[in-house]
Amino acid sequence: MSKWKAALAFDVNVFWLVLFLAPLPVVHSEPTKPAQAPRSFDLVAIDAYVAAQVRDQGYAGLSLAIMRDGKVVLAKGYGKRLLEEGAAVEPDTPFAVGSVTKQFTCACILLLAEDGKLSMDDPVAKYYPSLTRAADVSLHDLMAHTSGYSDFYPLDFVDRRLVKPILLDALLADYAGAKLDFEPSTRWSYSNTGYMVLGGVVEKVSGKPFGQFVKERILDPLGMTHSAVEPGSDWKGRVRGYTSFALGALEPAVPEANGWLHAAGGLWASAPDLARWDLALMEQRILKPASYRFMTTPRTLKSGQTTGYSCGLNVRQVDGETVLTHGGAVSGFLSVNALVPRTKSAVILLTNTEHLPADALHGTILRLLLKDQKKQGTPHVPKVSGPPPKEAALGFFHQMQAGKVERDKLGDEFGLFLTDERLREAAPRLKALGEPDKVEVVHVYERGGMEVASIKFTFKTTELGGLLYRTPDGKIQQLLFRKQ
Repeated sequence: MSKWKAALAFDVNVFWLVLFLAPLPVVHSEPTKPAQAPRSFDLVAIDAYVAAQVRDQGYAGLSLAIMRDGKVVLAKGYGKRLLEEGAAVEPDTPFAVGSVTKQFTCACILLLAEDGKLSMDDPVAKYYPSLTRAADVSLHDLMAHTSGYSDFYPLDFVDRRLVKPILLDALLADYAGAKLDFEPSTRWSYSNTGYMVLGGVVEKVSGKPFGQFVKERILDPLGMTHSAVEPGSDWKGRVRGYTSFALGALEPAVPEANGWLHAAGGLWASAPDLARWDLALMEQRILKPASYRFMTTPRTLKSGQTTGYSCGLNVRQVDGETVLTHGGAVSGFLSVNALVPRTKSAVILLTNTEHLPADALHGTILRLLLKDQKKQGTPHVPKVSGPPPKEAALGFFHQMQAGKVERDKLGDEFGLFLTDERLREAAPRLKALGEPDKVEVVHVYERGGMEVASIKFTFKTTELGGLLYRTPDGKIQQLLFRKQ
């Protein structure tokens, strides 16, 4: 939640910088040879490597889940959740995930928008009129860290403020009621304060505590039984967070008092539960397609510059693949969650040791997965007779512009759906667009035994998208055009 911890949410490699500043684990009296990272995506080798890292680096405990092509292929706990009691980390052990909470908070706002109860363009003044420049800051600004509200957690330790409980309204008055750091929508600056405002909006609009809303709309529907927002100290399988000061031994970290985490970082979850969330998000089972696009589209500033951050997610290119990432850190805990939408894959790493380079370990595993998937290609997509998807889609578009299609190259149902009347009506609208400046295949996957290609057409005045469904015989079973 502090500045360097917040940076976890912004850059997968930030820990390489932090490593030189953070305290190190105790050195073993008998040094062991450092474990070598696996050279390929071998689950047995990855398991052994993570276990060696936990031992050699001095982690208290760690949990790892890897999802590949929509299936969890590894879920395992390492080390201890309670050093004093010797309690081991199990696969379903929940950890404090810190700012990974933010993607859930954004999903809550989007769910309420789908319910017709708010809009992301709503000004903060609609809900908290007394906050600074409330009429000029939108909910979208809060979600994208472009509000200008100063972050309330700037240090790398729990200071005197954070050990005292605080009420949400008092926190907002102190930090969202102060002078802005910059004009709204002109800069990106990580702000936990903005997410506390969002949590308050969820409660005002839904009429329910934030944690209850998350449970009812997300956790329970997805079967996330080892997850909760700000659970009590007697919650099942409780984990203790640890730290190290100036090369010292591990010691229990001082937790933040009640009220300081909430919608900015109050979620506890197991790694397999986060994998359930990741898959549901990528498959758009929690959010509708339009909401998913909003949540995964980076914010553009007034200057036209793109921030690279959307809503509770960083949008990154890693080894040529689009990856949605976010890290989290609260006292004694670190987490990293990375999603690969094209292949429905994810790597989730959670630890109750705040001072070690968990990001670097996570990044090693993620790159092994991406490298292997790139080598293997897109799995399970059937071979289709005829031209590649781009040429097939462009050819069909030209036919639609002309108002006449080659019906022998269409599936039976699609042929019946494309009546002559529909074609006559559509032709002038599509013809008015002219020739596309660019046609791109965004990604290709399998569904129902068909090749499905997501196609993007770029014109001078607009963009069209469409899904091209083809059976192995090359027949087009569907290609419908919509504005992007």
